[in-house]
Amino acid sequence: MSTSTDAAPLSALAPANDPTFDNVWDELLWRGLVHVSTDQAELRELLSGDPIVYYCGFDPTAPSLHLGNLVQLLLMRRLQLAGHRPLGLVGGSTGLVGDPRPTAERTLNTRETVAEWVAILRAQVERFLSFKGENAARIVNNLDWTAPLSAIDFLREIGKHFRVGTMLKKDAVSARLNSEAGISYTEFSYQILQGLDYLELHRSYGCVLQTGGSDQWGNLTSGTDLVRKVEGVSVHAIGTPLITNSDGTKFGKSEGNAIWLDAEMCSPWTMYQFWLNTDDRDVIERLKVFTFLTRAEIEEYAALVDAEPFRRAAQKRLAREVLTTVHGAEITESVIAATEALFGQGDLTALDADVLRSALSELPHATVAAGTPVAEALTATGLSSSLSDARRAIAQGGVSLDGEKVAGDDTVVQGTLPGGVSVLRRGKKTLAGLFLS
Repeated sequence: MSTSTDAAPLSALAPANDPTFDNVWDELLWRGLVHVSTDQAELRELLSGDPIVYYCGFDPTAPSLHLGNLVQLLLMRRLQLAGHRPLGLVGGSTGLVGDPRPTAERTLNTRETVAEWVAILRAQVERFLSFKGENAARIVNNLDWTAPLSAIDFLREIGKHFRVGTMLKKDAVSARLNSEAGISYTEFSYQILQGLDYLELHRSYGCVLQTGGSDQWGNLTSGTDLVRKVEGVSVHAIGTPLITNSDGTKFGKSEGNAIWLDAEMCSPWTMYQFWLNTDDRDVIERLKVFTFLTRAEIEEYAALVDAEPFRRAAQKRLAREVLTTVHGAEITESVIAATEALFGQGDLTALDADVLRSALSELPHATVAAGTPVAEALTATGLSSSLSDARRAIAQGGVSLDGEKVAGDDTVVQGTLPGGVSVLRRGKKTLAGLFLS
């Protein structure tokens, strides 16, 4: 799997927190990044003072992180920009178990698969943090301190601090207990393992804050409770909101598939289009969460959404910012150029071949032989319902091939664009891609 290591890391993009806020806590609140937390007054004081160590964990349950994880990665970066010291935890041990899903037991992956995914996720996490300066980031793997523990040591030293009644009340556990699938002891024990992580990181690095999604709140508080019981000190947790769309659909899903950060699992073209299609009702909140634009800039875009929604200025800026963050400026500019060219505002022949092929694969497309008549290509791609329909569209002057109007039935497909492809257009906005066999 690609880890997009060829793109510039976020640290090279020079993001910055908004200087108009008194401290990073106030900015997190304004951006809507705090859904639930430990004592807010203490957190505000903590994040306004001397540098602290904080962490967020990422389990290798897939060979890539996704947009839900991006919320945490950007939150980590914001805290680091405020001077605090991040620990990025990749769950080599918790990934072997898996946290409880709402409805069914997870399929356990092999140790070899988990180890491979750990390496991939580590590379992805590293792209969003800075490893230079006094508050340089560290990457840790919980398998390092979990693997040496015997079952007896784990039960005696860690398990004794957890009460079953409290564990049963956790949302993730109670949901499974009330389902037909029930819950195994393996997944029931996940919260103990995550609590152990916090304890270990507190002991080894002085870590006093963990961040995660609000759906993980039960696991986050397992850690704060364990540190308090064992070490006698109070540590903190922040749960970010689960992001949903205004129309009730699940955020980060495109036709049932997650928007992954890995370029091979989700092309930059697809990711750009995802953000470009953000609903007007959601785009300002997305700008707050997923970009480093200032409050003043975002308020300007809010005004544009109200006054000139047809320009989709906020969506275009959102798509550009997030794609640059994830895949780098060069790829972003190529995707934007492809978007403009495909929709009649640029030169198709000047596009990057990989980006163009990726874009066409997301459109209606077909594989045809060189020399195929355009009328046949129209029917093969579904732009026309029949050969007679295709010939009628050509005769009416409504068809173009590779940016040139098709004048007659004798025009054939040659794959003259970069990457040996062609682009069919019927009307102003209906496009299809042609790949040559």
